[in-house]
Amino acid sequence: MTPTPADEAFADGIYNQICFACGAANGHGLHMRFERDGENAVRCVYLPKPDDQGFPGVLHGGIVAALLDESMAWAMWAWDRALGVTAKMETRYRRSATLDGPLTVRARVESVRARRVEVRAHIEDVQGVTIAESTAVFMRFTPDEEQRMSAAMGRGAPADA
Repeated sequence: MTPTPADEAFADGIYNQICFACGAANGHGLHMRFERDGENAVRCVYLPKPDDQGFPGVLHGGIVAALLDESMAWAMWAWDRALGVTAKMETRYRRSATLDGPLTVRARVESVRARRVEVRAHIEDVQGVTIAESTAVFMRFTPDEEQRMSAAMGRGAPADA
């Protein structure tokens, strides 16, 4: 799908990096791809791989956490081309996720206070049942660091995106 001008934040080239969660250049990564899901929000459909398991047939809890964390970071990017680091993350695992079907990961920026960005995410199975949910506080990079990191990741400066 060719992104519309409003969706340039999710163009294919943005994934040309080594990030474990979204990088196309990481052979062992999750290869997550995002799209807008309303205002200040994103969505990703993820199909678990056999290598993602913890217990037999069950998605590893660390992979679940990575899906949630990455989706919240992308919600910040969708909101304001914001980049930052996870300062605090609280996750509630509701039930195990199996490897036999797609999972939908959704995240939304909830509030912003200076460089502190509060984000919420959840994962649903194919029946729409919540597998896990998370809230997090991200610390947005300073403008100079954000611009430097955007350029290093091939995303361009936030003001140019």
